[in-house]
Amino acid sequence: MLTVNRFQKEYNNHVILDIPNLEISKGIHWFVGKNGSGKSTFFKSLAGIIPFEGEILFESLAPTQVACKFLINYSEAEPKYPDFVTAKDILKFIAYTKKATDGQLDNLVTHFGVADYWENNIGTYSSGMLKKVSLVSGFLGNPKLIILDEPFILVDAASIDKLYEIISKTQREQGTSFFLSSHQDLLPEKLKIDSVFAVDNKTIVRI
Repeated sequence: MLTVNRFQKEYNNHVILDIPNLEISKGIHWFVGKNGSGKSTFFKSLAGIIPFEGEILFESLAPTQVACKFLINYSEAEPKYPDFVTAKDILKFIAYTKKATDGQLDNLVTHFGVADYWENNIGTYSSGMLKKVSLVSGFLGNPKLIILDEPFILVDAASIDKLYEIISKTQREQGTSFFLSSHQDLLPEKLKIDSVFAVDNKTIVRI
């Protein structure tokens, strides 16, 4: 599914990640590492958000290719949006660009409880409300890989249960793969993890 070769990312001439080779098959995969270890940097590279040196291929496509942007969705750990717009505006735009099916957006905002406030300006949202908007955006369209960066922070217990539920359902019914990062232990009775990857010492290895 995913092949990484000679990947390197630097900030201000400081190497953040250096991955000679990495191959990841379909499934649900958990990435663990300290804050600042490079998890978000790797995820943003996969999603085509930031440039990098080397090669990433997802189903033979590079992240910068338009076709690949329909296959990979990314939900940020601590999302930020303009204060003056509404979540409804943002999510409807993302749904349009991701070619979401009719009714998908309505189902997702209802599932996560975003429909209760999504017509209000984002400047009035709490961090938990913002997080749920980001989680909704991660499932829009028909992605083959959904990247959820720290999906269990900032949200309440009920939302965590709903997240476990929709991850399992989406993987089971659509065959979607997931990359998750979390400082919290994932509950095996609620989610079957296929493999764990350590992000440490400026690289990523399977453990």
